[in-house]
Amino acid sequence: MKISVILPYKENFSSEYAGAVSLQLKDTINLSKYKKNIKIFGYTTFKQNILKKNYVNLSTKKFFFQSTSNVYIRNFLDHENKETSNLIEIHNRPNYVKNIYKVNKNLVLYFHNNPLDIKGSKTIGERNDLIKKVKKIIFISNWTKNQFIKGINKSSIKNKQLEVITHSTDKKFISLKNKKKIILFVGRLNKSKGYDIFGNSITKLLNKFPKWTAVVIGDEPREKHIFEHKNLKILGFQKYNIVSKYFKAADISVVCSRWNEPFGRTALEASSCGCAVIITNRGGLPEAAPYAIKINKLNSRNLENNISKLMKNIKFRKNLQRKIYDNFNLTNEVIAKKVDLYRTKMLKF
Repeated sequence: MKISVILPYKENFSSEYAGAVSLQLKDTINLSKYKKNIKIFGYTTFKQNILKKNYVNLSTKKFFFQSTSNVYIRNFLDHENKETSNLIEIHNRPNYVKNIYKVNKNLVLYFHNNPLDIKGSKTIGERNDLIKKVKKIIFISNWTKNQFIKGINKSSIKNKQLEVITHSTDKKFISLKNKKKIILFVGRLNKSKGYDIFGNSITKLLNKFPKWTAVVIGDEPREKHIFEHKNLKILGFQKYNIVSKYFKAADISVVCSRWNEPFGRTALEASSCGCAVIITNRGGLPEAAPYAIKINKLNSRNLENNISKLMKNIKFRKNLQRKIYDNFNLTNEVIAKKVDLYRTKMLKF
């Protein structure tokens, strides 16, 4: 038996620079009962990948007139012609379906982003074609699923063809008593992530609450938003294990995105570590952190007021941390079982 998993071209599958899709695959495949049957196909320039035994690095050498994406899939199909897969799972690239469908029709397609923004699923016609060809389409959130079915005739969708399986993470074993007066921002330092609003709010708050520290992890070379304060630490890009340490230590985590997050892994990680989480009520973020404080209208005043309330009211802060931590259930074990459930059903046919 063979299950092939195809990553998006350019999705880093390294131990140091893994993207959200790779992290999710690593965590759930390690817990899958089909672990020994799974091969992951991708392309990375890093020598160390996070699942050495399961990973195949596809060549992308091409002539100047060739599409790198087409070469990538052609090389996958060379492997497929040598050893046919019982099931193929395609991640976040609906435009791969057309060519792969020609050689194998037992396909699963994952959407980790808004389908309306991805090549191969932007139009109603393209999405109708995917419904005809793909046996199972999985979405990271109900929000992304609802984006996909816009304008689609519901009668064309087969029973249980569309399913929501969120990202997941391990619930961290921590003591909430050991939390420190840290406000954490993790993500790209741009307007889409609301970093400009966060920076304006946090510098004011640090003046009012001098015993607190704000930590920012992330970078953005295309935008420059400069904020300075003696209690503001901007660490730039950090490895996952460093980020995890700050989630475990921080009292408050802020995810104030302007754009519609398809899900929100940062909010998920913060919840698993018992942070008091503040999110914007946009996209799939409420599904990643259902018990978080939700801001409907993002501006400096609203964000500042919500953070301030948590900073000065220790009872409110600790109660929110306990509620978020105790109710966290999007664990790798739970999600791995959901994934294996559909695999078992599809492998029977």
